[in-house]
Amino acid sequence: CESSKHNLNGNGSMCEKMRLMLIPSPGKSPGTRPEDEAEGKHPQREKWASKLDFVLSVAGGFVGLGNVWRFPYLCYKNGGGAFLIPYFIFLFGGGLPVFFLEVALGQFTSEGGITCWEKLCPIFTGIGYASIVIVSLLNIYYIVILAWGVYYLFQCFQPELPWAKCHHPWNTNRCIEDTSRMNRSLMLAANASNVTLVSPVTEFWERADTVSDSRNRTWDLALCLLFVWVICFFCIWKGVKSTGKVVYITATFPFVMLIVLLIRGVTLPGASQGIKFYLYPDLERLKDPEVWIDAGTQIFFSYAICLGAMTSLGSYNKYKYNCYRDCMLLGILNSGTSFVSGFAIFSVLGFMAQEQGVDIADVAESGPGLAFIAYPKAVSMMPFPTVWAVLFFVMLLLLGLDSQFVEVEGQITSLVDLYPSFLRKGYRREVFIAIICCISYLIGLAMVTKGGMYIFQLFDYYAASGVCLLWVAFFECIAVAWVYGVDNFYDALEDMLGYRPNPWMKWSWTVITPLLCVGCFVFSLVKYKPLTYNKVYEYPDSAIALGWTLALASMICIPMVVVIKIIQSDGPLIEVGGLTVPAVCQHILMPLLKHFPACSPQRIKAVAAPVRGGASSRPKELTFPLDPNGNSGGLKAPTHIIVETMM
Repeated sequence: CESSKHNLNGNGSMCEKMRLMLIPSPGKSPGTRPEDEAEGKHPQREKWASKLDFVLSVAGGFVGLGNVWRFPYLCYKNGGGAFLIPYFIFLFGGGLPVFFLEVALGQFTSEGGITCWEKLCPIFTGIGYASIVIVSLLNIYYIVILAWGVYYLFQCFQPELPWAKCHHPWNTNRCIEDTSRMNRSLMLAANASNVTLVSPVTEFWERADTVSDSRNRTWDLALCLLFVWVICFFCIWKGVKSTGKVVYITATFPFVMLIVLLIRGVTLPGASQGIKFYLYPDLERLKDPEVWIDAGTQIFFSYAICLGAMTSLGSYNKYKYNCYRDCMLLGILNSGTSFVSGFAIFSVLGFMAQEQGVDIADVAESGPGLAFIAYPKAVSMMPFPTVWAVLFFVMLLLLGLDSQFVEVEGQITSLVDLYPSFLRKGYRREVFIAIICCISYLIGLAMVTKGGMYIFQLFDYYAASGVCLLWVAFFECIAVAWVYGVDNFYDALEDMLGYRPNPWMKWSWTVITPLLCVGCFVFSLVKYKPLTYNKVYEYPDSAIALGWTLALASMICIPMVVVIKIIQSDGPLIEVGGLTVPAVCQHILMPLLKHFPACSPQRIKAVAAPVRGGASSRPKELTFPLDPNGNSGGLKAPTHIIVETMM
C-alpha cells in the first residue's frame, strides 16, 4: 500500500488496516470474513480434506469414457500418429490453458461456475449460465451410457454371454454367429443376394428402426438408470466430504483394470496389426479441416472444460494451493490415458479382425458402438470371455461414474452458490440434489425406450457439441484476458501461488486460444452435416430443429446476459476516450483505462467482489472513484483487493 498512502487521503494506517482485513489468510477461503476468523468460526465454504482429494476428483472428472472410446478411434480415422500433431497443438494452445484458467478462477473466487464470473467480470456472467445449461443437458444423457453398462454387466453373469450366440428370443433369421472365418463365405453369399446379415451382439444392442419408436419403455433399462442415479446421489449428497472419499476407488481402480486389459490385449494374436493400424501416420490427412476440428473438440471434451465443473472443484481448494503444478500433471495424466487406451482397444480389435478374417477398418468403431458392439464381440472370442467382459464393463462404469458425479457436483455447486443463504441451510442442499437427480432421471427415461438411442444421439450431437464448448471457451478467454485484464489475473495468481506461471498461459489466454476457438468454430459450421444414425437413418427436420434449439439454449446465454446487464444499468454514463458508455461498461474498459489517464488517475482494481449481499469488511469511510463492477462509490464487499495507481 506504500504507493497509495497519499492517494487515500494520506491515511497510511487505514490503508494497512484495510490490507490486513481484506487479504485472505493462507489456507483460508478468500470469502472468509475477518470477524469470523477472529471469532474462530469456520469458513462458510468447505474445503477438500487433503490435496489428494482434489487431484483424484479432477482426474476422475475428466478421465472418462471419451478417453477410451473416442480418442483411439479419432486417432486411427484421422491419420494415426499424424493426428497427434493437431491434438498437441490444441492441447497446449487451448486445453491446458482453459483447464488451468477454470480451476484457478474457482480457487481464487471460492465460487462455482456462475458466481465466479459475477465476481470477476459481471457483464460476462452469461458464461456461467451457458456452462450450467451445457452440463445440465450433458448430465441427462451421459448417465444413460452408464445405465447401458450396468445392464451389460448384469447380463455377464449368465451361464453364457447373451450376445455370443443367435438362439435367443430377440434374434432374427438374419443373425449369424461371426466368431469364425468360415462365416465369411456365408456373409459374402448373403451380400450377393441383398440379404443383410447381422451379428448377435448387434441384435442384442439395437432393436428399434425409427426415431418415432420411443413409446414402449424397456423397464429393465429404466431400473438400471435409476440404480445409477441413486449411486450418483449418494456420491455427492454430502458435498466434497463424500465426493473426496468416493474418488479414491472410482478414480484409481479403472487405471488398474485398463492396465490389465492392455496386457491381455497385446498378448493376443493379431494385436500388432491393430496397434500398427492405430498409429501408422498418414500426413496427407492433415490437409483435411475435419482432422483439426476433431482434435479441437476432443481436447475440450476430454478435459471437461466449459462445463463449470472444474471451476467448482477448484473453488474448494485452499487459497494458497499450488493448482498450477497439479493442473499440468493432471493434463499429462489425461492425455497419457487417452494414448495408452488406444493400445488396449486396438490390440483387441486387431485380434478380432484376424479371427474373422476381415480388415481392421471393418471392426473399428467409436462411441457406444465400440463399447457395446465391437469390444463385447471381441471378448466373446477370447478364452474365459465372462471374466474379460466383467472387467471391461466395470472399468467402463467406474470411468463414467466419477465423470458423472463430478459434473453433477459442478452443476449443484454453481446453483447453490447463486442462493447460498437459502440452499445451505439444514438439509436443503441434499433435498435440492435429490430434486435435480429426479428431474434428470425422468427426462432421461426417454433415452431408455426402444427408440432411445436416436434421442441419445440427438443430445450428444447438439446439446454438448464442440461448437457450444468452443463458443464458451472463446468468451472465457476474452473475459479474463481482455476485459478483466490478463496482467490483473496474473497478479491474482501470483498472490495465490507465490509465483507467476509460465508466460505461455498469458499468451494462450490472450491470443492463441481465442484464435484456435474461432478457427475451429468457423470450420465446424462450414463442415456441418445434419445428424444421421449409422449413416443410414436421416433425422426429420423437426428433430434437427430440436437439436439446434438445445445447442443455442447455451450459446445465447452469453450475449443475452450482456444485453440484460446494460439494460438494467441505472448508473450514470461515463466518458472514456471520447466515448460515452453506461456505467456497467466500466468493467469492460478497465484494461484500457491506463491509456486514458484523465479518466481515472487513481484506480482500485477489484480482484474479486461478491455479488449477493453480505456486509463489507471495508471501512465505511473509504470510498473509491471507480468501481469496476459498475457501481459509483465503493466496491461491493470485496474479498480481495489490490490498491494500485494508474498514471
